[in-house]
Amino acid sequence: MDEKQKARLFELADLILAVSRHLHAAKADPAEPWTPLEAAVMRFIDHRPGVTATQAAEATQLISSNFSRALRKLEQKGLVRREADSEDARRVRLYPTQKAAENLRRLEDTWSGLLAEALPDAAEADATIATLRRVESQLVDRIRGGTRPQ
Repeated sequence: MDEKQKARLFELADLILAVSRHLHAAKADPAEPWTPLEAAVMRFIDHRPGVTATQAAEATQLISSNFSRALRKLEQKGLVRREADSEDARRVRLYPTQKAAENLRRLEDTWSGLLAEALPDAAEADATIATLRRVESQLVDRIRGGTRPQ
C-alpha cells in the first residue's frame, strides 16, 4: 500500500469515529446514558436475538470481564433479558426487551433525522450503507480468521 492510500484509509477510519461520536452524543435519551461497550453489546443482541453470552462476547471482541460488566448494566437498565435455552438449560440466551425496542425506535428517529440532513439522497445513502456493511463484514472476517493488519 502506498503512502497516499494509507493516509486516505486512515482519514476514513478517523471520519467514521468522528461520525460515531456525533451520533452517540445526540442519542435519543440522555437521561439513560450508555457506554460504547454497552452500545456494542446491545447492537449485537438487537441484531441477533437469542445469541449466547459467549457468542456475543466473541463477536464484540470484548474480554469476558468487560463483556460481563456491560451485560449486567444493560440488564439493570431493563434493556436485556436472559432466558434459559430450551434445548440445554445450562446455556443462557440473550434477548432485547420491550424497553430496548422502544429505545431503538427513539434512536432511529433521532439518528435518521440527523443523517437525513447530511445525506438526503437515497441512492447515496444506499451506496454508503453497502460500503460500510462490506467494510464491517471484512473486518469481522479478518478478526475471526485471526489475522491483524501489518
